[in-house]
Amino acid sequence: MRRERVGPQAVMTRVWGIVPVVVVFFAAAPALAQAPDAALVLRGEELFKEQGCYGCHTVGKFGTQGIAADLSHVGAKHDVGYLTRWLKDPASQKPTAHMPKIGLSDAEAKALAAYLGSLR
Repeated sequence: MRRERVGPQAVMTRVWGIVPVVVVFFAAAPALAQAPDAALVLRGEELFKEQGCYGCHTVGKFGTQGIAADLSHVGAKHDVGYLTRWLKDPASQKPTAHMPKIGLSDAEAKALAAYLGSLR
């Protein structure tokens, strides 16, 4: 029969056995919480092309330079929530915005925002 150790030393041994697991969990939590659905990002990329966003914007070497912002790294600057609100109504986020309200559905705005948010 196996004897269980008791006392402060046994408790600390068990605690220190759990600490690495807890540290890894908390370190990964922000990335997991923000990890976009791959299908949603792909749909957003399709919408970027379908809606003609490239007529004013660039992503990498794709699109038109010099008219509007280069969106190649927009996901590093703004979170998906902000991007979704911007896409639904740019003037409500920045009254002097030149971007027109493009009339996206909630699902389309969410997908396009997921795509833009993935651009880092």
